[in-house]
Amino acid sequence: MVAAAHSCDGQSKISPVNILQKMGVRNWFRMSSYQVFSHTVKLPTFSTIPLFFAISVGAIIFIIYQNILTSTLSMYPEDTQLHQILTAPTFSSNPLLITTQGQEEARVESENLDPLIPPFNVTSEERIAWFRNKVPELELFKSNNTSSQFHDQVLGFFDGNCTIRYFMIWLSPAQSFGPREFAALDSLFKASPKGCLMILSPSLDSGQGERILKPLIDFGFKVIAVTPNLPFLVKNTPAEGWVDELKSGSKDPGSISLSYNLSNLIRLAVLYKYGGVYLDVDFIILKDVNGLRNAIGAQSIDSITRKWTRINGAAMIFNKEHPLLYDLLREFAMTFDGTKWGHNGPYLVSRVIRRVENLPGYNLTILPPKTFYPMDWMKISRLFKKPKTESEWKLVEDMLVELNTSTLAIHLWNHGTKELMIEEGSVVERLLSTYCVICQYSSNNQVQQTLQF
Repeated sequence: MVAAAHSCDGQSKISPVNILQKMGVRNWFRMSSYQVFSHTVKLPTFSTIPLFFAISVGAIIFIIYQNILTSTLSMYPEDTQLHQILTAPTFSSNPLLITTQGQEEARVESENLDPLIPPFNVTSEERIAWFRNKVPELELFKSNNTSSQFHDQVLGFFDGNCTIRYFMIWLSPAQSFGPREFAALDSLFKASPKGCLMILSPSLDSGQGERILKPLIDFGFKVIAVTPNLPFLVKNTPAEGWVDELKSGSKDPGSISLSYNLSNLIRLAVLYKYGGVYLDVDFIILKDVNGLRNAIGAQSIDSITRKWTRINGAAMIFNKEHPLLYDLLREFAMTFDGTKWGHNGPYLVSRVIRRVENLPGYNLTILPPKTFYPMDWMKISRLFKKPKTESEWKLVEDMLVELNTSTLAIHLWNHGTKELMIEEGSVVERLLSTYCVICQYSSNNQVQQTLQF
């Protein structure tokens, strides 16, 4: 038996299946009414009753049941939109809600789409052809800046007044750079007010990007969005040939969003060229990392041996031209697989470091998980929940003390938590309210209007 669907406002909704079931019941009753009529006229008891009386009895029964069905259906106004449901696009990457605001919702969704998500369920050859047609419109591959202009812009921005050089990457549309991402920037300047942040982003290198960053700039912080010159960044590195193949349309970009894999590549290349600190945009930064050199964080460790089992590249601090970065760029180019999530990211970093961590000349520091990943991606959701009991409140307080003591920045695993509400009193809400300068994230689970870019 199929249960009726329910909307978020508690009202029942009738799906096409429900409606077709009701239509089936109605047709069954029509047949039953005819059978009752047929049997009635054939029964000996009624052989002397006029035909019109039998017809009247059947009609009355049918009308009563028809009214019952009609009154039930009238409780669900969504049924009037059955034709809209049945004619809605079936193969849409963004399912639309059939509402009076449907067109507006579709427009907003289309603006937030990652332009580098490949078509679904296609062959490798079809993905290559798709990307070959996509290349001419991608700013990442046709930067308006020449190589020398990009290089000069980077060096000019990170002048002698910067105590630390930060890089972040944003390859999604500017419209999807939301309050949580802004809160990451805010926390960075709370921890490192004299640091300088360059966001490598074609979409934020725009008027809209300037509006997003303006509150920080007006506060005196040094932050800029720049379109990265990818061919220049990988020039004279092991990844140069890989980028050339991709641009020429002879490399399969894979089924995973190419933005994800290009982000993995760009962070390695920019640190190799310039050195500094790279951070994903889903961190809350608690402390300055200025004292670290050539360091990367373990995501997990073995509970018995206490040795790391996974390294993550979401936070990295390296000197210019560090040999590990060269090895990582070579591994990326040689083993790229765009069909496996994590293969070109944390798994890549882990397998390379496992080979070289004890070799001379690397001078590498592996930081414990509590430094950047105090809560793994499977458990992070509990930090978004409001404590409801006295013991839960105590756990929140204990967690905050532990984070303040041992953690430099906490990774929020946005890929899995971006849809979670940050509840009032939760660990995440307390951190966002504390580690900020502009503090535009309000404590009532909503974002103040000033943050609606």
